[in-house]
Amino acid sequence: MEVHKDLGCGFLEAVYQEALGKEFAYQAIPFKPQPIIQIAYKGKPLDKTYQPDFVCYEEIIVEIKAVSSLSGVEEAQLINYLKASGLKVGLLINFGAKSLEQKRFVYNP
Repeated sequence: MEVHKDLGCGFLEAVYQEALGKEFAYQAIPFKPQPIIQIAYKGKPLDKTYQPDFVCYEEIIVEIKAVSSLSGVEEAQLINYLKASGLKVGLLINFGAKSLEQKRFVYNP
């Protein structure tokens, strides 16, 4: 990915988030940065909301991390975003490892 190729690893997540947003714009990829996802319990909205890093093409959640290695915690976070949003496809990208890590998730309730 262009962002990792240019910046490498070692920056904070916020740096990669800003750079990836710019790259989406350069490539004319439609995206929304940090959209608010309402969480419901028994059909009623909760005060707590989720904010994934990006939603692209109005159907793909993109969550970025900058950690040395991904664990189940980051994967569970993305799955919860998919569950709360009703979207089916998510991409987890880790810029913190020496080699870029990408994992694609498909949520089927």
